[in-house]
Amino acid sequence: MELASEDNFRLNVLLANKPKAIRIDESKLIVYGLSDKGEAKVDLNPTGRPEQYLRAVKELISGHILGSPGGYPVYLKRWTRMGQMRDESLEQLLMLGEPEAVVAAVGSPGLTEELARRAWWAMEDADNARRMLQNPNIVASGMGPVLADYVLDYLPFETETDQQTDSVRLILQPGLLEPAKVDDLWSKSGRKQAYLVGFLQARPDDLPQPLAPRSDADVLADQLAPLSGAGNPAARLLLRALSGAGQTYLKTVAAVLEKPPNQDVVTAAFDCLRDYFADLRPEGDPKLPLPELEAEARAFAAGDGAPVAVQALLASCPQARGDVAAMRILSGVGYGVIRPVLRDPTTLGSLMRRKLQPIMDPIQAQLASLRRAEG
Repeated sequence: MELASEDNFRLNVLLANKPKAIRIDESKLIVYGLSDKGEAKVDLNPTGRPEQYLRAVKELISGHILGSPGGYPVYLKRWTRMGQMRDESLEQLLMLGEPEAVVAAVGSPGLTEELARRAWWAMEDADNARRMLQNPNIVASGMGPVLADYVLDYLPFETETDQQTDSVRLILQPGLLEPAKVDDLWSKSGRKQAYLVGFLQARPDDLPQPLAPRSDADVLADQLAPLSGAGNPAARLLLRALSGAGQTYLKTVAAVLEKPPNQDVVTAAFDCLRDYFADLRPEGDPKLPLPELEAEARAFAAGDGAPVAVQALLASCPQARGDVAAMRILSGVGYGVIRPVLRDPTTLGSLMRRKLQPIMDPIQAQLASLRRAEG
């Protein structure tokens, strides 16, 4: 399809002025160009079906920018999806007026602050913001707070819990949100377990409204000081869990597991626990059902097969044997715990919680034991 002569002329003028990015509003049939002076726009006058006319517009733009008259080339789609675009190609991607090209650019590790600003002008979108907030260079730039504020404002409209969690985790990176906004988000998280998981992932040792340390934390700290000072990972982990920050973390995990909306939130909370207590199980997820996990933890806390660091901890502080067992159990919770009681991954809500109760009650008991000093 041929473009109207007026559209052809105005689009060529727009391209001759070397825009930094191009955006096409397909519903209003407007092409926008971004320059140092601001926005320029071309109102299109289709000579046929709008979708075919827009294709012809994109072919003209692509032919000018890439020397390829076929629109956004198939080979370019394949390269960008595989992350094989060269950094010097990112500017071209943002001048094609193609949403997929913008997505490819924002996901590139070579994205700069200036290119991020252009990409954001071209396509404000929560997914694009999250992609850019995964890039440390963008997080540290002036665009970081801009993107974080957008994701925060969009958060109430997110419907998928994994996206809610990911959004909270990303915007809680240092330097992005003002403290008042963090506190407000924390207050809203009391009704949103997916938000709480994002807090657990982003700042496990710096959650808002910290609790007091466990009542015996000072006594155990004195007993374990030589080991902790010498770098004993088991001693340091126990003291971390008993600190005010650790007690806050354990309480937050318990709140998530008390009424999770779906299995994604459960598995994400289990991932947090395994990460937190990973020093006690460096081999990773054992994929064990809960009875086997509990039996293995009892033997571990008795010193059976425990590493030297754990044996040294128990020798210095034998009253911590129950804490060691609890940490060992929590370091191994995963899908292996869920599978025997709930095989259908689509089960949600109250039915899911009833089916999970045989494992949730013992896990909550382990969390509670780490928050309650033994007599």
